[in-house]
Amino acid sequence: MDRSKIGFVVGLSAEAKLLRRFGVQVGIGGGFPAGAARAAEKLVADGAAALVSFGLAGGLNPKLQPGAVLVPQSVIDDGDTYLCDSTLVEWLGGSNIKFMMSAKQVAETESDKAALFERTKAEAIDLESGAVARVAAARKLPFAVLRAVADPAQRNLPPAALIALNGAGEIGFLSVLGSVFKNPAQIPALIALAQDAAKARGALIGKLREIRTS
Repeated sequence: MDRSKIGFVVGLSAEAKLLRRFGVQVGIGGGFPAGAARAAEKLVADGAAALVSFGLAGGLNPKLQPGAVLVPQSVIDDGDTYLCDSTLVEWLGGSNIKFMMSAKQVAETESDKAALFERTKAEAIDLESGAVARVAAARKLPFAVLRAVADPAQRNLPPAALIALNGAGEIGFLSVLGSVFKNPAQIPALIALAQDAAKARGALIGKLREIRTS
């Protein structure tokens, strides 16, 4: 598959930097569905012939540990199910989970994640893959997902993590600092989350290297 014709939609500018070294088109969605849809539409307008949702995910299946790389067969979004393209999935190394859930808001607590896992059977969740899938379906383009778990099912997210991103895919440090100032007790949880996010990004870099040499 010609990498130069594949458009990757990411949430973070840091993820975009990783991918640009890999020789693909990249759009930054800012971590939210509307931004992901805009990024996907722009990639298509710029000539992308396939779309991949790339980045971090939250675990719903308690068996998934931080750093687990995920390539789902399908994405569930708002009652619809989008089947990932088999050729694109194989290029990414083959699927290893059946369902990824795409949502409009983060699953904040362990109980939220357990309820979603029970109800949907999806093993992980993110906020962008459904929007990218809808754009791909409307344009009749191949679509797939490559993500890694940064937030496992057993974690309750600290408040600062819920306000960290801005629409440009950058960490809003002032917002995070303000939240920490109000609630310093969340600092250990934030450190653990940052460590797991780094582990997830490292796993994604390893996967990209595998793809490049395969």
